[in-house]
Amino acid sequence: MMKREIPFHRPYITDEEINGVIDCLKNGWLTMGKKTIEFENRFSEYIGSKHSIAVNSCTAGLHLALKVIGLKENDEVIIPSTTFVATAEVVNYFGAKPVLVDIEKDTHLIDVNEVEKHITPKTKAIIPVHFSGQPADMDEILDIARKYNLYVIEDAAHALPAWYKGKKIGTIGDITAFSFYATKTLATGEGGMATTEDDEWAERMRVLRLHGISKDAWKRYSKEGSWEYDVIENGYKYNTTDINSALGLAQLNKVEWMWQERTKIAKKYNETFKEYEELILYKIKPDRVSSWHLYPLKLNLESLKIERDQFIEELKDRGIGTSVHFIPIYRFSYYKKYFDYRLKDFPSSEWIFERVVSLPIFPGMNDEEIHYVIENIIDITKKHKR
Repeated sequence: MMKREIPFHRPYITDEEINGVIDCLKNGWLTMGKKTIEFENRFSEYIGSKHSIAVNSCTAGLHLALKVIGLKENDEVIIPSTTFVATAEVVNYFGAKPVLVDIEKDTHLIDVNEVEKHITPKTKAIIPVHFSGQPADMDEILDIARKYNLYVIEDAAHALPAWYKGKKIGTIGDITAFSFYATKTLATGEGGMATTEDDEWAERMRVLRLHGISKDAWKRYSKEGSWEYDVIENGYKYNTTDINSALGLAQLNKVEWMWQERTKIAKKYNETFKEYEELILYKIKPDRVSSWHLYPLKLNLESLKIERDQFIEELKDRGIGTSVHFIPIYRFSYYKKYFDYRLKDFPSSEWIFERVVSLPIFPGMNDEEIHYVIENIIDITKKHKR
C-alpha cells in the first residue's frame, strides 16, 4: 500500500474561526472582553449550566475550583491513578496530597469500588476524570461524596459533549472543568471553562481568574470602564482572550457535528477491530454517551510477538501518528520523590499502560485516511500474531 501521512490530530478550522479572529484584530480588543462574555453565555446555554467561567486552561479551571471549595495544606483529594498530570498538580499547588485510586481495565475510569477505601479524615474532594470522553460513574461517586461530606470536581477535559444517564457533563458535580487545548473536541489553542450552579463560587472564580481584581475588571480600558479598581483577593492570571473566545464561539457552533464525525470513526474502528483477538476494544458503558475525544485501543500482548512500543514505532514508520493516554502519575520522577505510591497498588493501571495506544480520531478525517489506519493496524497485527 502507498504510504500516507496521517497525524494523531488535526484541528477542524474553517473560515468561521478565521473570520472571528480577524474581527477581533480589526476591532482592536484582543484580551478578555465582550466576545469572552458572549462565549461564556453561549456555553452555559449549550451545557445547561447556570454559570460558565472562561479561563486559559482546564488546569486553571481545576485550580480555581479547588480554591473556592477551600482546599488547604495537608488535605487530600482522590483522583484516578492514570490521568494527565494536571489533575494531580493542581492538588499539589495547595500543599495537599493527590490520593491515587486504580482504574478499571475496560473503561480506564476511576474504580468506584476502590474509592471509599482511600477516604480518610483529611479527604476534601474527589476529582473523577471522564477519560477519552466517557463519563465516570457519577451516581456512585456522588453517593460516596455525600456520605463523607466531600466535594466533586469533574475533570471534563475530554468530555465535550458527553452525557451521563441523559444529563450533559457540566451539570452534575459541584464544579466541572473543560479543556479547549489545540487537540480537544472544542479547540481554541489554549483555553478552558469551569461550570457550576453555585453563585458564590462562580463570582469568586471570576475575580480570582484576573488577579483578584473586583468585578468587571476587564472593562477598565473600555468606554464604560474606569482606571480605579480594587484587589479583593490574591488572584491569578487565568483569564482567556477574545481571540480565543472567537475561536470558541465558532467551534461551539459545530461541536455536535464534530462529535458525530468522531463517533462515526470510532464505530468503523470497532466494527473492524472486534474481529481480532489480538486487539482489545475500549468499552463504553450502556447508560452514557462518550465524546470520543480519544480512541484508546489495547493490545492483547499474550497473542502478539511484539510490545506496545514497537507497535507504535511500526505505525509511525507507516506515517500514522499515535499517542499514549496516559503515563500513570505514580511513574513520574516528581511523584516518586515526594509521595509514597506503590506500583503494586495499581495493577489495572499497569496492565493498561503496557497495552494502550491512542489512534487518530478527528473530524475532517476522510474515508481514505480511516481505511489506511485500519488497514495498517490489521497488517501489523497479522504480521506479529503468535
